[in-house]
Amino acid sequence: MTPIKVLLADDQALLRSAFRVLVDSEPDMQVVGEAADGAQAVDLARSTRADVVLMDIRMPGTDGLTATRMISADPDLADVRIVMLTTFEVDEYVVQSLRAGASGFLGKGAEPDELLTAIRVAAAGEALLSPVATKGLIASFLAQGGGSAEGPDGAEYSERLAALTGREREVLVQVAGGHSNDQIADRLVVSPLTVKTHVNRAMAKLGARDRAQLVVIAYESGLVRPRTE
Repeated sequence: MTPIKVLLADDQALLRSAFRVLVDSEPDMQVVGEAADGAQAVDLARSTRADVVLMDIRMPGTDGLTATRMISADPDLADVRIVMLTTFEVDEYVVQSLRAGASGFLGKGAEPDELLTAIRVAAAGEALLSPVATKGLIASFLAQGGGSAEGPDGAEYSERLAALTGREREVLVQVAGGHSNDQIADRLVVSPLTVKTHVNRAMAKLGARDRAQLVVIAYESGLVRPRTE
């Protein structure tokens, strides 16, 4: 098995060292580089061909959000998955990171097993940590006026939604509801493989890098409305 190549991007050297020891202790992953700011992270993502970047949101110089946008905008780095590391798990920057192309987020206070699981989940192309957690984060932010279908992104996504088939829209709603492929298959009485096919087609039509961005698009387009209670 080819190890998952992990890039560490954080301005705290001590934290990077701790992450390196943890990651390198696993037989299925290895650290291929360390960056102290976002600019270095982008350069190393290109030179190391990392599979997963653990990216701190707040760094001096080029921050993690800007670096995420740069990586996501580079066609040569389309396979790079980004996990945002943050002290505050629910804030505007996390949502912006998901919009920019991050696969999800993880609090710096997470347990070691959670971090390792996050790397594996992101490398597999799934949303992090779970669709439920991602949906809850976005819903909380949008319910406070952080976004709407009337905004520029929402209008663009609404137009793209027109390209989806009825079944793809139905699956997208289920994804935004925090359901896994197996759960969606049970709900729609289809196979998990069929659900996966619809999810992949929806991602392609909507320009989403992964499942986490699909959740963002579902809310930004107005297809799914966040609860306000």
